[in-house]
Amino acid sequence: MSDGQARPGEGGTDVRRRDGGPGRKGRRRDRDFLREDHPGDSYYGRPIINPPVWEEREIAGYLFTGGLAGASSILAAGADLTGRSALARGSRLMATGAIGVSLLALVKDLGRPLRFLNMLRVFKPTSPMSVGVWILVGYAPLAAGAAASDVTGRLPKLGRAAGLGAAALGSTVATYTAALIANTAVPAWHGGRKDLPFLFAGSAASAAAGWGLIVAPPAENDPAVRMAVLGALVELGAEKVMERRLGMVAETLHEGKAGKRLRVAKALTAAGAATALFARRHRPAALAAGTALLAGSALTRFGLFEAGMASAKDPKYTVDPQRERLRTGG
Repeated sequence: MSDGQARPGEGGTDVRRRDGGPGRKGRRRDRDFLREDHPGDSYYGRPIINPPVWEEREIAGYLFTGGLAGASSILAAGADLTGRSALARGSRLMATGAIGVSLLALVKDLGRPLRFLNMLRVFKPTSPMSVGVWILVGYAPLAAGAAASDVTGRLPKLGRAAGLGAAALGSTVATYTAALIANTAVPAWHGGRKDLPFLFAGSAASAAAGWGLIVAPPAENDPAVRMAVLGALVELGAEKVMERRLGMVAETLHEGKAGKRLRVAKALTAAGAATALFARRHRPAALAAGTALLAGSALTRFGLFEAGMASAKDPKYTVDPQRERLRTGG
């Protein structure tokens, strides 16, 4: 047109629409930010995603103690059924203490106990948090009942039944938190959703076995030795698979505070499992192995928490994997 008015798709109209004005191009902004020529450090000057408003001490501690509790109940049940009373009692006491700490950490993160109680008003099978809270509510009394019966010597049949019930829920208690964090948009967690349950299961088993090695005499610690080796293999193997699956997001597992924690965690877990092989005959080896396994498991949870937060804060871990999926059609 000769009157100086811009036709659709010409002149100033393009600029206005690229800046978010009306029209079809304004509706295409979500695709525009994935263009090759657009930097991966922002979404039109805004953050891509917001990191979870979780405190490290509460939530990473919640992840660790929940796993330790669930796996300890499994170890305690096996020890009880095979006549290893010291291992059974020590593991039951740890399960009770750990789940108590886990619940306290969750309540503290929520801010008020009333919020935790409000979560019990409904059950949402599609919500990992809702399912997890109900699992904890069912598990905690069983774990506490088994420990109380063991310590007091009262109602032994009921105590054993409670211990078996806690063990039945133990694997779920140890791993549901993997689904909880993987259900977020955090790249390092969501990208590892297929592997985190195995990693958490192995880490929980390593921690429970470590405690078992500390509290049980060498004559009773064979189940803990076996669990230590198996847990370490599963944990380290799952972490390796997850790193490959994450692609560039796996950088967060190797860099910064998370990288330091996870490197130390791997070393402690491997050393603890290897040392556990000598724990059947040597009490000092059992103590050293148990301490290393517990510390390694805790550092794994805190390291994964930090890696997730780092991946959420850096927009490239959100934008670049999406570009790659668009490029490959994945």
